[in-house]
Amino acid sequence: MAKGFELFVNEEPELGKAYGGMVMQVAKSSALDQKTQELAYLAVLSALGMTGGLGFHVTSLKKLGATREEVRSAVLVGLPAVGMTAIEALGAALDAYDAAEA
Repeated sequence: MAKGFELFVNEEPELGKAYGGMVMQVAKSSALDQKTQELAYLAVLSALGMTGGLGFHVTSLKKLGATREEVRSAVLVGLPAVGMTAIEALGAALDAYDAAEA
């Protein structure tokens, strides 16, 4: 869990619950399967340069059966639009994948 997010949940538990509920509703309402949803979210995090939460989501993806190649491709999907921001996320994502248990 990203340190900033952990701090948010600990300091504002009611807001944390509300945010978690919204996240669950987005996932529940999605037409995407869970693995595809996580790959898409990884692409968004990478494009925004939000590397703090990558480890959590990459570990989730590995448990869902995502390959290292799928993780790499998701990180780089935003490369044409955001350039180096996506490349900076690549190392963090692949390190997390290599460290995660399946």
